[in-house]
Amino acid sequence: MTTVKFQLEPLTCPSCIKKIEGKVGKIDGVEEVKVLFNSSKVKAVYDADKVAPEELKTVIEKLGYPVVA
Repeated sequence: MTTVKFQLEPLTCPSCIKKIEGKVGKIDGVEEVKVLFNSSKVKAVYDADKVAPEELKTVIEKLGYPVVA
Protein backbone atom coordinates (compact mmCIF):
# COMPACT_ATOMS: atom_id res chain seq x y z
CA MET A 1 0.00 0.00 0.00
CA THR A 2 1.06 3.54 -0.78
CA THR A 3 0.06 6.79 0.91
CA VAL A 4 -0.51 10.13 -0.78
CA LYS A 5 -1.47 13.48 0.74
CA PHE A 6 -3.15 16.38 -1.02
CA GLN A 7 -3.47 19.95 0.20
CA LEU A 8 -6.80 21.47 -0.78
CA GLU A 9 -8.01 25.02 -0.90
CA PRO A 10 -9.71 25.78 2.44
CA LEU A 11 -12.80 23.66 3.02
CA THR A 12 -15.94 25.60 3.90
CA CYS A 13 -18.20 23.00 5.50
CA PRO A 14 -17.95 19.66 7.31
CA SER A 15 -20.18 18.02 4.70
CA CYS A 16 -17.26 18.43 2.28
CA ILE A 17 -15.51 15.69 4.24
CA LYS A 18 -18.24 13.11 3.64
CA LYS A 19 -18.46 14.04 -0.04
CA ILE A 20 -14.72 13.60 -0.65
CA GLU A 21 -14.28 10.52 1.55
CA GLY A 22 -17.33 8.87 0.03
CA LYS A 23 -16.33 9.36 -3.61
CA VAL A 24 -12.59 8.67 -3.23
CA GLY A 25 -13.25 5.73 -0.91
CA LYS A 26 -15.27 3.99 -3.63
CA ILE A 27 -12.39 4.00 -6.12
CA ASP A 28 -11.06 0.50 -6.77
CA GLY A 29 -7.72 0.16 -5.02
CA VAL A 30 -8.31 2.81 -2.33
CA GLU A 31 -7.93 1.22 1.08
CA GLU A 32 -8.54 4.29 3.25
CA VAL A 33 -9.20 8.01 2.82
CA LYS A 34 -9.23 10.66 5.53
CA VAL A 35 -10.05 14.36 5.16
CA LEU A 36 -8.86 16.79 7.82
CA PHE A 37 -11.26 19.74 7.84
CA ASN A 38 -9.14 22.23 9.83
CA SER A 39 -6.05 21.80 7.66
CA SER A 40 -7.90 21.02 4.39
CA LYS A 41 -5.76 17.95 3.76
CA VAL A 42 -6.65 14.60 2.22
CA LYS A 43 -4.69 11.46 3.02
CA ALA A 44 -5.33 8.34 0.96
CA VAL A 45 -3.90 4.84 1.30
CA TYR A 46 -4.13 2.97 -1.98
CA ASP A 47 -2.83 0.06 -4.06
CA ALA A 48 -0.48 1.56 -6.66
CA ASP A 49 -1.12 -1.43 -8.94
CA LYS A 50 -4.81 -0.49 -9.19
CA VAL A 51 -4.93 3.32 -9.09
CA ALA A 52 -2.56 6.25 -9.62
CA PRO A 53 -2.43 9.33 -7.38
CA GLU A 54 -3.27 11.48 -10.40
CA GLU A 55 -6.60 9.66 -10.66
CA LEU A 56 -7.39 10.42 -7.03
CA LYS A 57 -6.50 14.07 -7.56
CA THR A 58 -8.75 14.24 -10.62
CA VAL A 59 -11.73 12.81 -8.71
CA ILE A 60 -11.23 15.31 -5.87
CA GLU A 61 -11.03 18.22 -8.29
CA LYS A 62 -14.10 17.06 -10.24
CA LEU A 63 -16.02 17.24 -6.97
CA GLY A 64 -15.14 20.95 -6.86
CA TYR A 65 -12.22 20.92 -4.44
CA PRO A 66 -9.04 22.25 -6.08
CA VAL A 67 -5.76 20.62 -5.06
CA VAL A 68 -3.02 23.19 -4.48
CA ALA A 69 0.57 22.50 -5.46
